[in-house]
Amino acid sequence: MLEFPTWKKVMLWGIAILGVLAALPSIASLTNNDWPEQLPNPTVNLGLDLAGGSHILLEAERAQVASKRLEDMEEGVRNAMRRAEPRIRIGDVSSEDGQLSFLLDDAADIDRARAAIEDLMAGTGPVQEWELQVVDGQRFVLTPTEAGLSNAVDAAMEGALRTIGIRVDELGTREPTILRQGDTRIVVQVPGLQDPEQLKELLGKTAQLEFKLVEREATAEEVSRGFVSGGEVLPYADEEVYQGSGVVVQRLGGIDGETLTGAIQTFDQQTNEPVVSITFNPEGGRRFATLTTQYTGRQFAIILDGEVISAPRMLEPIQNGQSQISGSFTTESANELAIQLRSGALPVDLAVVEERTVGPDLGADSIKQGLLAMAIGTLLVMVLMIVTYGRFGIYATVALVINVLMLLGIMAALGSTLTLPGIAGFVLTIGAAVDANVLINERIREERKRGRRVMAAVENGYIEASRAIYDANVTNFIAGVLLFQFGSGPIKGFAVVLVVGLFTSVFTAVPLTRMWVAGWLRKARPTDLNI
Repeated sequence: MLEFPTWKKVMLWGIAILGVLAALPSIASLTNNDWPEQLPNPTVNLGLDLAGGSHILLEAERAQVASKRLEDMEEGVRNAMRRAEPRIRIGDVSSEDGQLSFLLDDAADIDRARAAIEDLMAGTGPVQEWELQVVDGQRFVLTPTEAGLSNAVDAAMEGALRTIGIRVDELGTREPTILRQGDTRIVVQVPGLQDPEQLKELLGKTAQLEFKLVEREATAEEVSRGFVSGGEVLPYADEEVYQGSGVVVQRLGGIDGETLTGAIQTFDQQTNEPVVSITFNPEGGRRFATLTTQYTGRQFAIILDGEVISAPRMLEPIQNGQSQISGSFTTESANELAIQLRSGALPVDLAVVEERTVGPDLGADSIKQGLLAMAIGTLLVMVLMIVTYGRFGIYATVALVINVLMLLGIMAALGSTLTLPGIAGFVLTIGAAVDANVLINERIREERKRGRRVMAAVENGYIEASRAIYDANVTNFIAGVLLFQFGSGPIKGFAVVLVVGLFTSVFTAVPLTRMWVAGWLRKARPTDLNI
């Protein structure tokens, strides 16, 4: 019990001092004091409720998901009929009233066509997502089911959630809150970002990139009408330059952004204008090479979210799987587009239905009140411990201060975010840390009442109490991990403080105070304890 080798003392003091030093930049930041720039400055990130930031509520349209499913099924039907051996010839595929229908040219192909369609239906989900009917012996009618649409909406929202998370991370923010609200809504909260317009620009765009073959130029009248026979009319994104005109592209086929593996903002070597350089995966590169070889000399429209960024003429095949997107970009807008393309396209358009900026003034008041509550609670606990346990109470209060500083320092080193519930976690950690010392001191009292000598009473008190302390903290640790795993936003902030606080409180309450007590006992050799 009294033997603490030098290496162990150095280790315990080293851990404690490093933890305290790591907390100093955060203390300077929270108290609005300057910290020397030449020194390391790991600081705790403040959450939306403390530092302010941007809050946006996004909503998707079920109707758009349903329309996209019909379009995908139409292309799948055409490809399936085309790949059949021999080819199954069909008339125009039409979509009306949420249904897809087409007519076989030859009624003898009905069994082969049914088999091909059922293969498409089987691959769309675990439940029956489409109903197939054959009318008048030759017309096929595909009707999406409500269960299939619900599955598609759920998948689209989960995909949107992942994409938004990647885009927000690209901003360099820490610990954003991104979660679903209901079936078709997503809440995004970004601490420290006081410009919601920047967030809206980044999140509101679908970033659906497509390369399609241009049939011809479209007039302003055709663009305003929105369609022409046998093609799709798309406007140019830069209306000032193109004055409302557009192009007619092939409605189906082409290459989409799902085949991209990289997108970075660079500069054109000839014009020095900001551009976005993109790289395709092997499949996308192969398709791009095939198209540019087959249609050398033709125009390809580079389409982003239904608008044509540019329509260059491919003068030679592009075989290396790399291309360049140019347009009226600034460095910022090109970098923003690169972020959107790297994160992948949103599976569904998201409209902003609510936005607000949380000012830092409210956060400053919350910090002030939270620190005041923590200071009052800590002071009262210290007084109680010293009055109740004397010297051992002093050890407990010093350990308590080191515990709080170490907790703050570790959170800063980990880059964790402190929220208002996190401050509540600090207060809870103070109580948990003192509780360990109470168990130890009460156990030492019991050992003395049983007649044990001072040395034996202290040694048994630490050994016996430590078992209960470790058992209690293991259960708290499990609860904290579950809160972090299944919680979100402020709940995660509370869980981080709780879990980190468990380690710091056990460290300061057991081995650290035990080292101090051992040093005093070895030096003073008391015959009795005032505890």
